[in-house]
Amino acid sequence: MLYEKLNEQKKKMGITTEQLSKLSGVPVGTINKILRGETKAPRYDTLQALEKILFPDYGKKLEECGSAGDCTDDFIQEKTEYFTKKQGEYTIRDYRKLPEDMRAELIDGTLVFLEAPDFTHQELVAELIFEFKLYIRKKGGLCRILSSPLDVQLDCDDKTMVQPDIVLVCQEDRVTRKGIYGAPDFCIEVVSDSSRKRDYGIKVQKYMNAGVREYWIIDTKRKKIVCYWFEGKDAPEITMYTFQDYVPVRIYDGDLEIDFSDIAKRLWKENKAATAIP
Repeated sequence: MLYEKLNEQKKKMGITTEQLSKLSGVPVGTINKILRGETKAPRYDTLQALEKILFPDYGKKLEECGSAGDCTDDFIQEKTEYFTKKQGEYTIRDYRKLPEDMRAELIDGTLVFLEAPDFTHQELVAELIFEFKLYIRKKGGLCRILSSPLDVQLDCDDKTMVQPDIVLVCQEDRVTRKGIYGAPDFCIEVVSDSSRKRDYGIKVQKYMNAGVREYWIIDTKRKKIVCYWFEGKDAPEITMYTFQDYVPVRIYDGDLEIDFSDIAKRLWKENKAATAIP
């Protein structure tokens, strides 16, 4: 039945009802009624909006060929393969078929859907990008500092594509038109409630194994910065700082230090002003 198919695909994708609502534009209440089977015949535009998110490849090609009856046998076969895939089986080919406005990562064949960052997250990323760019321009280095959304094909395979909040890459041959192919030199993740387990867990291992030299986890909720250095003899070397500290960038041998106390003053002040806006 329709609601069973939608529920099954939603579970496979690991997407919440709230995320599905934001991405599709369909109210949460309407989605819940459809998923529970209470709405026997959903409106066509509602169903189309949900299928565009849950079955992105099918929806895109369906538009191209006009209707299911006009599609080729090859398309029908490909559609069936996509519907039957489970988490852990997705590839970069599947990842690239997602709608352009859908933010996601692919980690070892598992699609992880990302929520839109909040004001604090974006302002902090902007502050850090400014500090790094200023240093790089002053020193005249070859490194490039970039922020998400940016595809990083971390393992150079077809099972993983990540989008670190900030990446610094110093090897020109790893920069491609579509993003970064291989490990950046330095990655930063700004923790959110939905990314906490991933940032502190699997990404530490993924970044270290791929050849990332340095990795920071910035946790605004706990007011701390956890720095991983992967090039030492006892790697990973882990150092913890607060938002009252100067944090040295190890790949620059500490020549660049980020004054988080200064960033915190501007960040929290601007956030108070932002929350006052109706």
